[in-house]
Amino acid sequence: MKHNFTRIAGAVGAVTLTLAAAGCSEAGTGSDSASEMASITFWGWTPGYEDAVASFNAAHPNIEVTYQTVQPGAKGGYQKMLNAVKAGNAPCLAQVGYETMPSFAAQGALQDVSKHVGSAGSEYQKAAWGSVSLGGAVYGAPVDTGPMALFYNKKLFDSLGLQPPATWAEYRAAAEKIHASDPKRFVSSPYMDYDYAGLAWQAGADWFAADKDAWKVDMASADNKKVADYWQGLAGDGLISSAPMYDQAWYTGLGDGNIATVVGAVWQAGVIKGGAKAGEGQWAVAPMPQWEKGDTKVGNAGGSATAVLKGCKNSAAAWEFAHWLGTDKDAFGALVEKASLYPAANDLLKLPQLKADPYFGGQQIYDVFAAAAPDVHPGWTWGPLMTSTVADLNDGLGKAWTGKGTIAEALSHAQDSTQTEMRKQGLTVAP
Repeated sequence: MKHNFTRIAGAVGAVTLTLAAAGCSEAGTGSDSASEMASITFWGWTPGYEDAVASFNAAHPNIEVTYQTVQPGAKGGYQKMLNAVKAGNAPCLAQVGYETMPSFAAQGALQDVSKHVGSAGSEYQKAAWGSVSLGGAVYGAPVDTGPMALFYNKKLFDSLGLQPPATWAEYRAAAEKIHASDPKRFVSSPYMDYDYAGLAWQAGADWFAADKDAWKVDMASADNKKVADYWQGLAGDGLISSAPMYDQAWYTGLGDGNIATVVGAVWQAGVIKGGAKAGEGQWAVAPMPQWEKGDTKVGNAGGSATAVLKGCKNSAAAWEFAHWLGTDKDAFGALVEKASLYPAANDLLKLPQLKADPYFGGQQIYDVFAAAAPDVHPGWTWGPLMTSTVADLNDGLGKAWTGKGTIAEALSHAQDSTQTEMRKQGLTVAP
């Protein structure tokens, strides 16, 4: 399979909950031509988007984009968008995370703009383009991605004579040596939701697929059990910190060297820098450890698209802006500086803003991510109910990391709960 959405085409077609294709309230001629004056609205929440819109408007007198800030998707923005589509007054454009695109597609909330796209798909990383396309349909343009790598405390590694682990077996050996050097030192912290999904993604441990006209949920597969058992083993041997990711205790551990690694997406660089200032100059980045020596497979965590919502009267203008936002060098350079976004467009992987960073000892860390981006496993598919799936998964993972269950059990529980909810919402579930 080449693209994420290819595998869900049949499943989307089987959805019984479909939103009406109501006309949106955008002003304009209604001719769907970007050559005539068009006025469109864009909902999003990323810092720097408002300035990007102003730059676009200044350079495109035939299109006026109005930017409106909404709550981040999971905090209310997505529901606001879906409600607006149902009411027939949605904006033309909206910021939608890749993990949520299948849900929007399944609910009939997206509009196909493939007639405007031409050969633009080749401009983006395969996994990113796959996240906005479904068969012959295209529902928006990629903006950023989250290729993963290994953030590690180089100062600590050097003091123990350790090299960045190339395999997960070497990662475990490093974890044992780090913890043996001081019982307060750990290799990592509990991974939850999309951070954990990235670990499964790298291993090809898919969670969802389409089987003709039905959804297949496979979170408890053998490949998923392999990943789960690996991390369960580290936790069971006391090699994983109890500090929850993004908690103050986590930042403290990163700063004082007691949490030695973070396996995470490119945007974690900004998170670590901002929250663990005491670690400046100590950290570095290396490629993600592999299951088999010599492999170059990479997981992804995060990233979003500029999606075209159902009912947009000016889809040509909407596509023009969406494409521009993710490919314009000046605009995206500013987004790197203001929001630490990492481009989905291939030509932007060497932007001057993606430069060496003193926090990481002057290392050009973005070279690691530029090399990793093409190796993001392109066969990953997000499910149609990710909000509830992740809530159920996190409930089980929270227990597993504290020894009150296992990660494999958490995945099995999330699979069962997701299948039950799918049936309640009228989705067909494959056996």
